[in-house]
Amino acid sequence: MYELKRYFLNFYKYKDLLKLLVAKDIKIKYKRSVLGIIWSVLNPLLTMIIITLVFQELFKFNVENFAAYVISGQVLFGFFSDSTSLAMGSIYSSGQIIKKVYIPKYIFPLSKVLYSLVNMLFSLCAVLIVCVITGVDLKYTFIFSFLSIFYVFIFSLGVGLILCSVVVFFRDVEHIYGVLITAWMYATPIIYPMNIMPDRYMPLLLGNPMFYFVTHFRETLLYGHVPPLELNIQCASYAFVTLLIGVYLFKQRQDKFILYI
Repeated sequence: MYELKRYFLNFYKYKDLLKLLVAKDIKIKYKRSVLGIIWSVLNPLLTMIIITLVFQELFKFNVENFAAYVISGQVLFGFFSDSTSLAMGSIYSSGQIIKKVYIPKYIFPLSKVLYSLVNMLFSLCAVLIVCVITGVDLKYTFIFSFLSIFYVFIFSLGVGLILCSVVVFFRDVEHIYGVLITAWMYATPIIYPMNIMPDRYMPLLLGNPMFYFVTHFRETLLYGHVPPLELNIQCASYAFVTLLIGVYLFKQRQDKFILYI
């Protein structure tokens, strides 16, 4: 309990640095851009239009409000993909700072996940615009979509801590993860309905944490349902167990980072 309290006090001490790192990443991303952060809304909208034209016209998926279905999954998975990819390289890319001054190392992957969360919240505007245009009946259950985002945030932080703990020692993981995240996206029903999945691949789908997060998000946003307790338990279990594994692995390895960055 004492150690936990010490961690929280230490985290509070560096909260201003955390804000600074997140703000710096946002400024760098949109530096010299005319539209700036509006791209966080435009990018998912334009991608959704292309996917909808290709998949609805060519594959004739029978999904109600297909555009809203696509962009809801696309934005949530994009948050996970961006945050974990950025967190993965956050330690070795901050090597010069870590060597010169003492800063809790977890601040770096955490700042990347928070930065992706800020972008995701702007992208949520694009999801709402598409919902309104395509006639989705938005209900009060929309508020529960922030719980879906919270689950993905915790899960992404856990995966990010695991990845950055490993990639400092094995840089090849960074290249493998690029391929893995593409396969993971296609293994998640983002651009196709779940009912077209062959039975032999169902265990793969049911073992995929992102399937439960995306389902939770769509239930609240598109279908106006309060997510059932069972789905919340599944989402919370995947999120917090992954975070605990990430924290444990990071803590075990963080003292050796300085030798490899």
